Amino acid sequence: MEIRGPMLLPARREEVELRTRDGLTLVGELAVPADRTPVATLVTLHPLPTAGGFMDSHILRKAAGRLPALADLAVLRFNTRGTTSPRGTSEGTFDGGHAERLDVEAAMDLVRERDLPDPWLVGWSFGTELALKYGREHPVTGAILLSPPLHRASAEEVAAWADDPRRLIAVIPELDDYLRPDEARERFASVPGATLIAVAGGKHLWVGETQTRRVLTEIVAAVHPAALPLATEWHGEAGEATSRSAAG
Repeated sequence: MEIRGPMLLPARREEVELRTRDGLTLVGELAVPADRTPVATLVTLHPLPTAGGFMDSHILRKAAGRLPALADLAVLRFNTRGTTSPRGTSEGTFDGGHAERLDVEAAMDLVRERDLPDPWLVGWSFGTELALKYGREHPVTGAILLSPPLHRASAEEVAAWADDPRRLIAVIPELDDYLRPDEARERFASVPGATLIAVAGGKHLWVGETQTRRVLTEIVAAVHPAALPLATEWHGEAGEATSRSAAG
């Protein structure tokens, strides 16, 4: 079978709850390889919830559906405060990226409690703002930014990564609605060690199987390059996700 769309490859999937320091319960899912120990962990941060983003936004859902089997990765997805998805609604109210600092902290607490290896933050759109603003506070290996708009992360918060030895990778769509490659090079110039990857023909929402595969490949290239090239066919049992998914 060709691997595409909502296909779910084998994995152990568990509904989880995250507890924030200010007393909220956030809903999420942890997917790990079906019969192996994960080599690394993706802690995913979804797009803007007031624009339809949630833990099932399609790139994050497909990462959880495919990468435990294809790349031996654990994938943690969750709804930030006040966000609803088919998994449920996280308690609290959207706070524009401020109190969400505690949501990122709660996710990293679960990573520590489960002893999940080599955690990377993977933010998409609004999620990249959380990664830039708060990622340096946690023991992550690096951060991967998909379509960063740089609306909420200040120039000072971006520049702070210049003194951080951990990897910062930004995947920039050529046709992005908010930040295109030329401007991204200027905005990230304060972080000489950052890796900027311009994707020809890419768009902010990464719609379509070609763009999905490109994004997942860039994630795996950073986190576990030995798993490349990612398979495009699966010979074995597979399921299909049935929940509604927002593009972001």
